[in-house]
Amino acid sequence: MLPSQRVLFDIPREICYLNAASWSPLPVATQEAGRVGVARKGRPWLIDPALPAKQYERARRAAARLINADADDVALISSVSYGVASAAKLLTVPAGSRVLVLENDHSSVVLEWMTRAPLGRFTVDVVPQPGDGDWTAAVFASIEQPGGAPVALASISSVHWSDGGIVDIDRVAAALRARGASLLVDATHGVGVMKTDVRSLDPDFLVFPTYKWLLGPYGRAFLYVAKRRQDGVPLEQTSYGRRAITSEREIYYRDVEFVAGARRFDMGERDHFISLEMASIGMELLAQWGCDAVQARLRALTARLAEGLRDCGVMVPDTSVRAPHILSLRFPAGMPEGLIERLAAEQIYVAPRVGRLRISPHVYNDEDDVDRFVATFRRLMSGA
Repeated sequence: MLPSQRVLFDIPREICYLNAASWSPLPVATQEAGRVGVARKGRPWLIDPALPAKQYERARRAAARLINADADDVALISSVSYGVASAAKLLTVPAGSRVLVLENDHSSVVLEWMTRAPLGRFTVDVVPQPGDGDWTAAVFASIEQPGGAPVALASISSVHWSDGGIVDIDRVAAALRARGASLLVDATHGVGVMKTDVRSLDPDFLVFPTYKWLLGPYGRAFLYVAKRRQDGVPLEQTSYGRRAITSEREIYYRDVEFVAGARRFDMGERDHFISLEMASIGMELLAQWGCDAVQARLRALTARLAEGLRDCGVMVPDTSVRAPHILSLRFPAGMPEGLIERLAAEQIYVAPRVGRLRISPHVYNDEDDVDRFVATFRRLMSGA
């Protein structure tokens, strides 16, 4: 099993950080790349003109590798919401149809469709949060709703951000294809930890950022665009999205036709001298460890957490419906007031999410972190 990678991070032993699903610490190597990048921007006359292209192609390849995509099918963007807005510009949702979203799914993958629905005269159909935690069954029930309007699109997360519930996205994709519907996947909490293969899944769009599980900075995200969706107009109009707009030539607008592939969807100001290399390092580390090894490590930690939390007044989702790297605790009588703050006072960091307490370890955590959380949580719950 992959051992704890704490040595690669600047995390003091007394810190018990179990909140990767909010934002992850940066590896020391990533921090150093950021410092070098800042210094480089401070002396721009020393920047090699070839550097920007090398940086964004390195990041594009690293992102593509994690989802088994061609680099040509991946766009450099800033956020999940940017990716969803790009997809919405490329998709036509027919009037009278439905767009499926998950109840309490992250706003980034929901609000675009809520905003467009009145003008587009389609319905945003919210899949109710299942009492048994089985999101896959709940999505299927919504797809197959008797007498319901046709489903045009599902815009859903592969792992629910608040309760850690998993959606069997491969089965859902097949059901949508059979009905001629499209699929947009927010894979924020999947890529790098859970197998994500766009060749077999074949979504229309898949988007993910780096600042959580991919150990990277804010402001860096990636959008996979299926080849069948690559002929549309991008959200932003950039010179590098066209075939030949170059300031180095006498004729500036030599060829304004769009470039082929997903590069036309790259965000404006993609040449980030600081954060692109930082993003690449984190993604390359995840690829080096391998999804299976990372997942096995985190599954072992969450299983240890679940076992330690038996019979202490909380409800733990069954392993069959929860992600291997997120454990969200539900409190039958509501979360005790100030619990998160009391844990933080003991340098244990988790997150409150939609009435639940979400615990999300990563490769820098170890069994000591888990045991410390369990012991402290039990003590606080007992009122000691």
